[in-house]
Amino acid sequence: MATRQVDVATSVLSDNDALARENRRRFAEAGVLAINLIAAPGAGKTSLILRTIEALGGRARVGVIEGDVASRKDTDAVLAGGAHRAVQINTDGGCHLEAAMVARVLDELGLDDLDVVVVENVGNLICPTHWNLGEHLKVCLVSTAEGDDKPVKYPEIFGVVDAVVLGKLDLIEHVDFDRSEFYDALRTLHPDGPVFELSSRTGAGVDAWADWIMAQRQTLTCGSRIRTLKE
Repeated sequence: MATRQVDVATSVLSDNDALARENRRRFAEAGVLAINLIAAPGAGKTSLILRTIEALGGRARVGVIEGDVASRKDTDAVLAGGAHRAVQINTDGGCHLEAAMVARVLDELGLDDLDVVVVENVGNLICPTHWNLGEHLKVCLVSTAEGDDKPVKYPEIFGVVDAVVLGKLDLIEHVDFDRSEFYDALRTLHPDGPVFELSSRTGAGVDAWADWIMAQRQTLTCGSRIRTLKE
């Protein structure tokens, strides 16, 4: 008897995308810009979020969804740093967040009281790439301390993101980071998208990043489509 093969991975991602579309609808109806921040461990995601909250102070109420394998250390940090709301998702070993996980915390987060939501995904440049959460914008953060070869070694993430943040700029002279090597590789994958060079430690470059976020939110609230999942 012939057997029928089922592409389980495709089915799971399809189910995830259906939930992600519902998340996106909820974000959009509340007028909330949702950003999925993806980076390797130690790249400086939480530090960037803290600087972003500071730079957006008085302009936008920022909520944060913290994704971690364990602990709520980063949630406590962003609440202490001025986040309007923050909730924790622990994956208990999982290497990425999924749309269903985000859906379960949206009521607790309280979208009606927010303008921007940043989702700090689990530290990883591979697994989160294909799991849409309902975000409007997918952003990849890399740091100069990680080296200039990240676009060569992890090409998929750089090919799908809306923006790239190059962080820890204050260390660039100390870690042999070659800008030309980085940008040559990056622009083959991300030819026209914005790149923000900044330092979360000194604050250099953060204002341009924050201004871009506000411009994207204005685009959303004016009814234009920014990032959408594939229909």
